Amino acid sequence: MLNRNCEVKLDVLNDGDALLDETFEQFREAAQYVADYGWSDNPANIIDSKSELHDATYEEVREQTDLVANHVQAARSLAAEALDSCTELYFEEDQAISKPTFRGTVVVYDSRTITFNDDHCTLSTTDGRVTAEYVFPEDASDTPFETYWEDPAWEKSSATLHKREGTYYLHVNFQKEPETDTSTVENGTVLGVDFNVDGYLAVTSTGAFLGNADFLTHKRDVYERKRGNLQQTGTRSAHLTIQSMGDRFGNWSEDYLHRVALAIVLEARRHDCDAIAVENLKQIRERISNASKFQQWAFKKLQEFVAYKAEDYGILVDDVKPQYTSQRCSHSECGFTHEDNRDGDEFECLKCGKELHSDYNAARNVGWRLVQHWLKSGAGRANCQVALKSGTVNGNGEFSPTTKSGSTGSPLTSPRL
Repeated sequence: MLNRNCEVKLDVLNDGDALLDETFEQFREAAQYVADYGWSDNPANIIDSKSELHDATYEEVREQTDLVANHVQAARSLAAEALDSCTELYFEEDQAISKPTFRGTVVVYDSRTITFNDDHCTLSTTDGRVTAEYVFPEDASDTPFETYWEDPAWEKSSATLHKREGTYYLHVNFQKEPETDTSTVENGTVLGVDFNVDGYLAVTSTGAFLGNADFLTHKRDVYERKRGNLQQTGTRSAHLTIQSMGDRFGNWSEDYLHRVALAIVLEARRHDCDAIAVENLKQIRERISNASKFQQWAFKKLQEFVAYKAEDYGILVDDVKPQYTSQRCSHSECGFTHEDNRDGDEFECLKCGKELHSDYNAARNVGWRLVQHWLKSGAGRANCQVALKSGTVNGNGEFSPTTKSGSTGSPLTSPRL
């Protein structure tokens, strides 16, 4: 299932603002009540199980608030996710944690608490429903509104309501079944992509070196230091500044990952690729278990962005197991695997002597692994091939140099976004 998000401004009708504001506050109170119950100064005793929190708090929250049942459940889920993040930070990253606190500027809606109409929606509150009209941009061309809102294939599934500077905004989640037919691409050309927690964020089998993981992490570290200093101040002004900083950094980091994802998809198109091979996300997390939660989030987001941007061009995105892709020689006539083949950014095969940038070598192996998967899954697929800097190599290891003008690139000159 493909998922997309789109923000729309709302014009609340018939003085519904007061009811929405009361719903914001009671939703905050509900989430805070659950977080207070699950919290413990001993991290080992923090309760983050949704079912356990539900059994312990549901009836009390229903009695103490005027929220409908689905809003009570949504507030509990929000608190459970926050508590789970605390335990992960403490046990996996050895970071200091504090009890989650919630601000009354968000409410989570599902199919039972929001009804979408062509020009307006109705929202459940603490006292019935209010109606809010959508405020669309005057020119919706080349915007998410034109891409998702106006396409009936995208179904509105859920939303979160936010309030910023007195204005209401609805973040709508759209869903659609993928349309790519994998049977049409298994004899096609594959672009391999290697992701990294330092150095270049993504490297392709065609020699494009994209993004800067170190820069992304540096920006995150700067934000965390500023947030820590403001938290020590403890004033309301500092708290509001933290909120504003968090929104700006979140928007910047997602935009950065969007641009890297687009560069990957455009690289696939430039080399007439029918598929993009990426490393399995679960196994990436295991391989970089020492990486920060933010870096693991960045990988997840980057893969999501690549998948939906590629889908728009009819390009399949498939994942492969990343084991030994950094140790195996990607030269089609070799394939020798040894941990000493790689030394930092340098790869030199101990058997055949092939020298490559280590990430470029890994990206070639990622693409090769998808080709091998297709070959093993059925007969008659020997025509599938991996796109390289200077041509392609097929499932039989046969190399074909490129004849297309402008389709080669150097890893030394490819841009760092």
